[in-house]
Amino acid sequence: MSEEDFVEIKFRLFDGSDMGPFRYSPASTVAMLKERIVAEWPRDKKLAPKSASYVKLINAGKILENNKTVAQCRMPFGELPKGVITMHAVVQPSLAKPKTEKKVDETPKNSMCSCSIL
Repeated sequence: MSEEDFVEIKFRLFDGSDMGPFRYSPASTVAMLKERIVAEWPRDKKLAPKSASYVKLINAGKILENNKTVAQCRMPFGELPKGVITMHAVVQPSLAKPKTEKKVDETPKNSMCSCSIL
């Protein structure tokens, strides 16, 4: 594979900062890109993916599927052959554990309703 066949991709994070650009073969899958994102994730970010399954990649307004290749995800128009492709990397936050105890207010509530018609 020649050097020209590689695709440069940078990833825009949720806070507007970028990772990359990184060079990928057109045969690389979206799952491989996600694994690289998790491995290269900046340590100073508060929100970090636990695994590749917590990352969603968006290109041209479409969420990319893990089994698609970089070549299949490229836009057929608007991309410069030597240009860097920007993909948005969105991290799905882990769900907080539900609280088992609910605080119950045992004092009776006095409902008062007032309406003002002018």
